[in-house]
Amino acid sequence: MRFAETTVPGAFVIDPERFEDDRGFFARTWDTNEFERKGLNPRLVQASVSWNRSRGTLRGMHFQRSPHEEAKLVRCTAGAIFDVCVDLRPASRTYTRWVGVELAAENGNALYIPEGCAHGFLTLADRSEVSYQMSAFYSPEAAGGVRWDDPAFGIDWPEDVRVINDRDRSWPDFQAEVTG
Repeated sequence: MRFAETTVPGAFVIDPERFEDDRGFFARTWDTNEFERKGLNPRLVQASVSWNRSRGTLRGMHFQRSPHEEAKLVRCTAGAIFDVCVDLRPASRTYTRWVGVELAAENGNALYIPEGCAHGFLTLADRSEVSYQMSAFYSPEAAGGVRWDDPAFGIDWPEDVRVINDRDRSWPDFQAEVTG
């Protein structure tokens, strides 16, 4: 596995290094020792999947408040997505900055999102499936989010948002979230 740190400290694009032959390929997608060597949280307690019918579907920007913060490992297993991590850690030198990467079934890459960051994605293909592995259990009372189009972040989404649910559309502005 190859780890490439992004512009948000602690967020990594992970290339599983495919070993190909006439049958197809094999790739390691998780290795606790490798994650520990990189200083990343190796704890996995929950895995989820989302299936998205249409291109232009947006999910996010989600996070869990302390003490239930979670690291996530996100991979696209069918189709393609633009995956985004927003740094919400006040002590971070990249506070309120974001990084976005294309994850696709074809490239097999994953994005590791550290604790204290918000996560969301936009589908770039119909019938996109996304797999998540999390370091903490989901805690409804700790669930939070910020608006996907909040000018405090200025996320440059590569396509128009066509499908978004009411909850994700109505997350508060970032300033309201941190001061409220």
